[in-house]
Amino acid sequence: MKDAQAATTFDPDCRRCPRLAAFLTQSAQQYPRYHCRPVPSFGEERPRLLVVGLAPGFHGANATGRPFTGDYAGVLLYETLHAYGFASAAVSRSVDDGLQLHQCRITNAVRCVPPKNKPTAAEVGNCNPYLRGELDAVSRSGVVLALGTIAHRAIVAALGLRQRDVVFGHAAGHRLAQGLTLLESYHCSRYNTQTRRLTGEMFRDVVGHARELVGADS
Repeated sequence: MKDAQAATTFDPDCRRCPRLAAFLTQSAQQYPRYHCRPVPSFGEERPRLLVVGLAPGFHGANATGRPFTGDYAGVLLYETLHAYGFASAAVSRSVDDGLQLHQCRITNAVRCVPPKNKPTAAEVGNCNPYLRGELDAVSRSGVVLALGTIAHRAIVAALGLRQRDVVFGHAAGHRLAQGLTLLESYHCSRYNTQTRRLTGEMFRDVVGHARELVGADS
């Protein structure tokens, strides 16, 4: 039992993926003030909403040490979480800015920044036990919000479900046997928002649905 728990507990010094470990070492040499380590999750320990992204951005979470902080992808995310009462402020600037999440936690399918923002399937798999640990901590009848297809697939794998049974689609919702509700959105990346594949209204609709499912912040 202890070994199983250890496998799902986040390791800030994880080196399971040789390519990512080497890239972090290289990045730390180039940017010595950057975090350049696996990025921990941010938010409540027992959330009712777990937001799952892809991986740290090079000049974002890889620099600051907080998910979706320091780059464009976090702008829409934190702004919308704040609008629906999940965040104490609309902007996330740094790990020491006093921002707090309410009923919410943010993590990534892959905890280390990948070259060109593209983790391999093996790297996603190596990080999957950590994601499983995050999912286990979500309150009963909680909500998991997948940002993009890679996050979606990682969640489905972590829950031991078949990919063909839980198909990704923007604004889709899946009631899972584990008692969780899986909601989905296109990733709030600069590319998706600038091409208007994902608009602010589209994203607000999804997070608003999550708020309805979670209930009022007590």
